[in-house]
Amino acid sequence: MKAVGQPFARPDGRIKVTGAARYAADFDRPDKLHAVFVTAATAGRLISLDTEEATRSAGVVHILTQADLPQFATVPVPLMFSLLPMQDDTIRFEGQPMAIVLAETLEQAEEAARRVHMMIAPSEVKAPGQSNPRPPAPDSAYVLAHVDLASGDIAAGLSEATHRISAEYVQPSRHHNAMEPHATLAWWEDEALVVHDATQWTTGTQQMLAVALGLTPDQVRVICPHTGGGFGSKAFPKWHTLFAAAAARVADRPVKLVLSRAQMYTMTGYQPLIHHRIELGATPDGRLTALCHDVVNVTSSTEDFVEFATEAARAMYAVPALETHQRVEEITAGTPTPLRGPGGGAPGMWALESAMDELAHALGMDPLEFRVRNHADSDPVSGKPWSSKKLLEAYALGAEHFGWHRRPARAERDGDWMIGWGMASAIMGPFRFPATVRVTLRADGTVLLESSFSDIGTGVFAVFSQLVGDALGLPPDRVEIRNGDTMLPEASGTFGSSSTICVGAASLDACRQIRASLGEGDPLTMLRRTGRPSEASIGRFSLGEGVPMDTDGRTSPTAMRVWGAVFVEVGVDRALGLLRLRRMLGSYSVGRILNPRTAKSQLIGGLIWGWGSAAMEASTFEPRLGRFLSKDLTGVPLPVNADIPAVDAVWVDEVDEVASAVGGKGIGEIGVVGVAPAVANAVFHATGLRIRELPILPQRLLA
Repeated sequence: MKAVGQPFARPDGRIKVTGAARYAADFDRPDKLHAVFVTAATAGRLISLDTEEATRSAGVVHILTQADLPQFATVPVPLMFSLLPMQDDTIRFEGQPMAIVLAETLEQAEEAARRVHMMIAPSEVKAPGQSNPRPPAPDSAYVLAHVDLASGDIAAGLSEATHRISAEYVQPSRHHNAMEPHATLAWWEDEALVVHDATQWTTGTQQMLAVALGLTPDQVRVICPHTGGGFGSKAFPKWHTLFAAAAARVADRPVKLVLSRAQMYTMTGYQPLIHHRIELGATPDGRLTALCHDVVNVTSSTEDFVEFATEAARAMYAVPALETHQRVEEITAGTPTPLRGPGGGAPGMWALESAMDELAHALGMDPLEFRVRNHADSDPVSGKPWSSKKLLEAYALGAEHFGWHRRPARAERDGDWMIGWGMASAIMGPFRFPATVRVTLRADGTVLLESSFSDIGTGVFAVFSQLVGDALGLPPDRVEIRNGDTMLPEASGTFGSSSTICVGAASLDACRQIRASLGEGDPLTMLRRTGRPSEASIGRFSLGEGVPMDTDGRTSPTAMRVWGAVFVEVGVDRALGLLRLRRMLGSYSVGRILNPRTAKSQLIGGLIWGWGSAAMEASTFEPRLGRFLSKDLTGVPLPVNADIPAVDAVWVDEVDEVASAVGGKGIGEIGVVGVAPAVANAVFHATGLRIRELPILPQRLLA
């Protein structure tokens, strides 16, 4: 029996639950120094930095300031945030590193860091809403799609509409809060640098360090077999990794640097605060005539991060007239970065699916029927056919499992609780990147798969074992995987829901070459007949010469997306301002499901994440001091077991070999998409109260 498609257990499960899996901060060197950042309390200009008292502290070996560090070479964004700190006296945001304490123990380094004194001339704080939105710089590395797009006659589409909705929606900044902190252990071996780093992209970190330090990539080795969560915050390399490497060179000893939770709120990025304005028009029979979507997201003063939330509007529905605009607004904070389900995923669909529900209500139509009526049979902008799309089937499957046809016309009560049902569509682009692997078939009946990808807990060890085992006629438990090391063949970063489809396709390519080399028949039998101990091959997944990425099929003749729908039932107590989840179901069209066990785990995890963003999570910016108000988890509630009752995920049978040879399209992020609007729409059904700003806190619900 083929292993692909079976609920194969994770081979890495035991080491994860027993603590045997080693993460960046778990690695050690006997002669290491502990590094702790000294950070600025406000943005402004550094007047003086007094390290005398700290230098006398027990165990302190060095206190590094700007004078002790080299002028690093310019690293292009997004390999690292631009304008490195500790290179001049400008402090661009609260929490910026200004010195590095190196001491024999972590406790000694932390104590000495508290004894470093700074004098700062504060600068004026730019808080959200205080700067005029503007187009992003054309040369911004974060401009990955059309900043402005117009298709069809918007004026005619709006005038044709008998029903129109114009509304504004807001979602707050949020931080990633991965369980594993950002951490680096770095040391030098002559002119070669070795780094254990908590990263989602080993080769990206290698490239960053090589450029910044004037090395060749083969002089830098980055190791990260397991990443303890990242959700985008560890996707692009960060300053602390470079500073740990530089500090190790200055001290001539290994250096370990682990960021605190508070420092992860200032140095490693966040999802930006986003304002949406949406205008929709439709005819009495529920056909969309026009869609306008304007988005403004906050960014830093140093670079224009663009959260392309308009991407959903450009792909979700068949609409003859479409107009979108992306703008940015500078604030006194660090640079944002992608967060799980970015751009036209969770952010874009929060606004679009809320507006679609409002318009369905104005039309007197069932919200699901309204979406079905405006299904896009081809890409609305390019006109290209979809590589695959079974969204209509996913709608029907989800509605059947949830019992959507039983949705009452008016809210019902359960004691003090008003009960509401809501739904929303989901969409994400299948991010694809080049990948390379080496597969070695051994005469002892085992297979070795080697590639530089980092494991971030999504179950790729299971899936790759299934793919390679099936391709070479061996059980999955005969497949060994070595990963997370830049000395191995280069894979894409572990982000964008891309690992399975990209590294998996490269693995199949290597297996195909092995079979071709050995001739017809069982590969292991044919290998043993040759008398050789092994047969190896390099497999590749490529998007074409010089193409580094593809987010939606734009480099291919077909458009590509993953699809879904979220159905939610909530209870609302208006007297106490309480919102409770009663049940939730996601239904998906995401290509081939290689392992239903790991797939369901990912999708349910995304749905729960979505509930947190809908009902609880926000990173509030304090406008006077220019800082995030709660830089830890005491001020940011997160869902716990008691918050999450029945949650389930289902999917339709689908294979998309255009997107990838494995037939899948990526599921790591689609689960979070659509949850927030489905919840808000359910609140409206329960109470008649239309929520347009997240999260849905008690003060928004109180009668």
